[in-house]
Amino acid sequence: MSVISDKLRKEFGEGDAKRDAGLKTPEDIERSDDISYGEHPKWNLLDVYRLKSKKGQKLPVIAIVHGGGWVYGDKEVYQYYGMSLAQRGFAVVNFSYRLAPEYKYPSAIEDICAAFRWIYANAEEYGLDTDNIFAVGDSAGAHLLSMFSCLITNKKFLKEMKKEYPKACFDLPKGMHLNAVALNCGKYDLEKDKDKDEKSVDLIKDFLEHGGTEEEMRLVNGVDHVTGKFPPAFVMTCPGDFLKSQAKYIVNKLNKKEVPFCYRYYGDKKNKLHHVFHCNTRLEEAVKCNDDECGFFKEWIQTS
Repeated sequence: MSVISDKLRKEFGEGDAKRDAGLKTPEDIERSDDISYGEHPKWNLLDVYRLKSKKGQKLPVIAIVHGGGWVYGDKEVYQYYGMSLAQRGFAVVNFSYRLAPEYKYPSAIEDICAAFRWIYANAEEYGLDTDNIFAVGDSAGAHLLSMFSCLITNKKFLKEMKKEYPKACFDLPKGMHLNAVALNCGKYDLEKDKDKDEKSVDLIKDFLEHGGTEEEMRLVNGVDHVTGKFPPAFVMTCPGDFLKSQAKYIVNKLNKKEVPFCYRYYGDKKNKLHHVFHCNTRLEEAVKCNDDECGFFKEWIQTS
């Protein structure tokens, strides 16, 4: 364990515990917990949240790729946020994935692939509409989601990843797609703005097998692999987000590639909010942001 990873796990854990203190499962939510979606007994687990009133119905899906600097987090610290999304009419799949530095990149991407294989394989049992699949990611989770979105929409990039990581499993269900994604307070170009996020240099060393070689960095920058087939994207940040300068990199690339997107900047000088504020379901601004994102998703729902 590196010093930076150990420190972040402690700080983030304390902050998330304080944020969610006293919260309980909403009475209108049905949850299925600790479902295995892969080989690892601890990290390859997921929950499914649905409105009880929608029992028996197939619902559009939101998969959550949690944040935490690639070294922290699991489904437990995203459960209340996830259930709040389910209250907006979605079936929410909230999963943990293997963390660095114990598990280097692309372990997290492999687990994301495995989670989506589970979604397709278990759609009937859990009422998941595989014609309408969405995903949200924040901070490092937004980075991983952007990478995954490139993986499923850029054949050249997928080929390069398989060549660089021949032992990794990036298998996906036939017809795998994302109707749209939400990228919240994310990091999309790992080589830029290091002076504004000093922790990132040490975290990248923990995240990547060789500490950030030229080839590793080329394959790990999401913005470098965006094509016109990238899913429609909702991109969000705020004044108090220490990664706010990163939003322009993904927005500029989406614009250049003519990918439909919505960019939102929440808060102002008096109310700066903070990094991943949208996960705090008690905040009025979080409610607004999550309403906006789910509204954006509903614009991309395909009806038969």
